[in-house]
Amino acid sequence: MTSTVSTTFVPAEAGRSRKFLLQMGQAASELAVKLLPPMITIALLMGFWELLCRQQGAALPPPSKVFAETYELIIHPFFDNGGNDVGLAWQLLASLKRVLYGYSIAVVVGISLGVLVGQFSWAMRGLDPVFQVLRTVPPLAWLPIALAGFRDGNPSAIFVIFITSVWPIIINTSIGIRNIPNDYRNVARVVQLNGPEYFWRIMLPAAAPYIFSGLRIGVGLSWLAIIAAEMLIGGVGIGFFIWDAWNSSRISDIVLALFYVGIIGFILDRLVSWVGRWVAKGTSVN
Repeated sequence: MTSTVSTTFVPAEAGRSRKFLLQMGQAASELAVKLLPPMITIALLMGFWELLCRQQGAALPPPSKVFAETYELIIHPFFDNGGNDVGLAWQLLASLKRVLYGYSIAVVVGISLGVLVGQFSWAMRGLDPVFQVLRTVPPLAWLPIALAGFRDGNPSAIFVIFITSVWPIIINTSIGIRNIPNDYRNVARVVQLNGPEYFWRIMLPAAAPYIFSGLRIGVGLSWLAIIAAEMLIGGVGIGFFIWDAWNSSRISDIVLALFYVGIIGFILDRLVSWVGRWVAKGTSVN
């Protein structure tokens, strides 16, 4: 009886093991296809940067020097010596906090106005020309107005984030609303959906690709705007850190900060994209 069990059990176990190994190999292959090209590209760029900046008279430090000079900042991101003398983690968190406030306001205002402009032709005729003019004003041009109005750097920076990121949200949302198929609108009339039901069941799923394209553009502009605004308003923030490092000739600190800025910007974009896919529930979001 023991031999009978072994002859039927072992092949089944072996089959499952082979299937597991094949799945693991396929997953490793897919991961390698995704990771190897960017890793090779980064390695080549770093090597080129190292060779170029090691030349006599180079103005910028090579990667090896950047790492050596910023080692303490990398391994101690949460130090706090009081005032503006804090680690890079606190600088980034201060900037992200401002972005969260300004961008959240832009999302609410931008989607609301975008729905209004997209849904009603009279609103589009009245508001769209105003939006097209205001969106061409450079972000930092709003900062003096904000400082004069708020008389404080922090709300002024939040306002600059809002006024920078709200326009692509309004424009893309209005385009998405205008492109909702008439069949969807007819179905909503037949089933007699009220305003909130029509928004959540018809508008949002149908216009999600446009809305979240605007949201992704907006979050990128928010991150760009806060860096520039913080260079002028001072205080704690990654923008002020970069400007302070420039004034102190700490070029390696600037390079490290720019690396973190790029990573955070990429994460914010991916986060908004993920939320868009989840909200759209199968609708593609570019």
